[in-house]
Amino acid sequence: MQANVGRRIAIIGAGIGGLTTALAFAQTGADVTVYEQADALTEVGAGLQITPNGARVLNALGLDGALSRVGITAEAVCPMDAVTGRQIARFDLSNQSPTYRFYHRADLLGVLVDACRAAGVTIQLNTRIASITSDGRFMVDGAMVAPTLTIGADGLHSQMRALLNGPGRPFFTGQVAWRALVKRQDAEAKAQIWMAPNSHVVTYPLRDGMLNVVAVQERSAWAEEGWHHADDPANLQAVFADMSDDLQVILKDVTDVRLWGLFRHPIAGRWQQDGAVALLGDAAHPTLPFLAQGANLAIEDGLTLAACCQHEDSLQRALKSYQSHRQPRVTDAIAAANGNARNYHLDGIPRRAAHAGLGGLGRVAPNAFLKRLGWLYDYDAPKVHGFTPL
Repeated sequence: MQANVGRRIAIIGAGIGGLTTALAFAQTGADVTVYEQADALTEVGAGLQITPNGARVLNALGLDGALSRVGITAEAVCPMDAVTGRQIARFDLSNQSPTYRFYHRADLLGVLVDACRAAGVTIQLNTRIASITSDGRFMVDGAMVAPTLTIGADGLHSQMRALLNGPGRPFFTGQVAWRALVKRQDAEAKAQIWMAPNSHVVTYPLRDGMLNVVAVQERSAWAEEGWHHADDPANLQAVFADMSDDLQVILKDVTDVRLWGLFRHPIAGRWQQDGAVALLGDAAHPTLPFLAQGANLAIEDGLTLAACCQHEDSLQRALKSYQSHRQPRVTDAIAAANGNARNYHLDGIPRRAAHAGLGGLGRVAPNAFLKRLGWLYDYDAPKVHGFTPL
């Protein structure tokens, strides 16, 4: 069945989730337009990790060749003691299939943009959608647009989420995060998790000799949500001033940094309505950045939504199937991310016990760590949902 043929799909938001969704619908016969309020499709100063579950989706969309040219193949993930600089364990990623890679977000976005345009997707920039009706209609340049299906991929502050679920009530987690890039020509292809009492730092390499740095601190002082609030690098450096020399050498090279508060948003109760509107990615299920799954889950969402619609004449049934398949999985992933938020910041006896356990696992059963993530990394959304490009 190719039920998407001839459907007019409108996607609000040209982020990674929105563009993956656009490409999946276009490859199954839909007429797709993406509406983006920004005047250019750019991402500055941010890395991301695409784990095998996300890679399976991107490969099914025909992107592996282009992505292999801009990503770095991950060799390992290494928990570190940030206080002493000691490597606690090393867990091999080199045999992951599909390949686990590190990307600059702008590079992944660029590959998706090129593929979408090649597939006939219209990307309309500098277009802010002021309001959307419950049946998915909205105004653009004074004209009413009435798609077959309108999809909200419009992020944390999604107006479509509010349309379906009412105003949100996120709460501050008591944690803030900094994001930065530093020059590191000799960085190994590994993700290092530098764990300290009440704080941690994650580092991994990107193209052009850059190192992505995300640092998190527990504190009561509130910080605004969002990635783009400039901060003084000295504030970041002061938080980790008592940490190991190896970590401080990295942080001292930070010259431009962004700070944001980490807020926990509940998973939306309603992801779809009346076969006319649907949500995906952060609009439906924001997650904290402690499992490297925000982009991966949005990528899975996009293909799953397109596949459910591809195999179902009734969009109402298709959208209900989409939510019923995705909601349990993202709930488990978000719970795991929340657990990491605690485990990375242990202190005292619990910290020593956890580090000893990780070290023993790395020596005795190094594959066990990744096997525990099998439920996450081994998931094959294209196969599960029978995604079939035309």
